[in-house]
Amino acid sequence: MVGHETIPRENTIKRKHLISSLITGMVIGAIAGAPLGWFAHQYYYQQHLAQTLLCRERNNNRSAAEVDAICGSRF
Repeated sequence: MVGHETIPRENTIKRKHLISSLITGMVIGAIAGAPLGWFAHQYYYQQHLAQTLLCRERNNNRSAAEVDAICGSRF
């Protein structure tokens, strides 16, 4: 075979680059993730509240203790 010389390459990834990349990723994730988490929480909360209120409306002829046992608390 034709002799291919392999040139040893110096590792260009340094620890300070890895740490700064990690910190940058965490900051971007926090900035993007916080609003998404808030919107998801609001959606879940509204859905849960609507289901609870519908259950309470369907069972309004029962006592409060029975309704709490069937539908759960509003909060």
